[in-house]
Amino acid sequence: MVFAISKRFPFTFLYNGYPHATLFHSPPSDSKKSAFMAKQIFQISTFSILLSLVAFAFSGEEDYIFEKFISRKSMDINKEKLSHLSFYWHDIVNGSKPTSMMIVPPPKNTTVFREIYMIDNALTLGPQLSSKLVGRAQGFYAVTSLNEFTLMNVMNFAFVEGKYNGSTLTILGRNPVIEKVREMAVIGGSGLFRYARGYAQASTYSWNRTTGDANVHYDVYVSHY
Repeated sequence: MVFAISKRFPFTFLYNGYPHATLFHSPPSDSKKSAFMAKQIFQISTFSILLSLVAFAFSGEEDYIFEKFISRKSMDINKEKLSHLSFYWHDIVNGSKPTSMMIVPPPKNTTVFREIYMIDNALTLGPQLSSKLVGRAQGFYAVTSLNEFTLMNVMNFAFVEGKYNGSTLTILGRNPVIEKVREMAVIGGSGLFRYARGYAQASTYSWNRTTGDANVHYDVYVSHY
């Protein structure tokens, strides 16, 4: 008893040398050859699709969703509000407890261009450092001009006061410190300041030429929900 595959008809099994069964029916005549081949292609394509579906089912990919549409109501997004925040930013670079530290010094024999300072500066309600703490400014600023004292500020205002406790605003912008009022962008926020946008105006309240410590007043105008 021998089973084999016919060379003449690849889809025919031979039993003891005689045709026995076919995986697909052999074409009875040349006139039906095109229809027969089309049927074979359809069957093979269908079988391949079924295999793909089975493989996808076992992959578990249907459990993950990359994107879906949601309503504003489900995110508790109501009417947009405009808030004005006012506080003082204390940049302490000297003393026993500096809150602003140089992390990248300028090249030797050059200007202060390329200096970078990492900060964790107090934000207070009034101009005195002993005034009520409303948050901290965390981030960095860098000297980005060759010819004037201009900074690039990148920082988060992390608030600790009242209903804004735990909420943040992100500030990014050019800060030409010799100008009376400088304006930087509010590019985002978190907590009560989700979807925030607006601007911050900075004006120097005091600057100690000896120590380099600075006190800057910030007025922040921000739209949020």
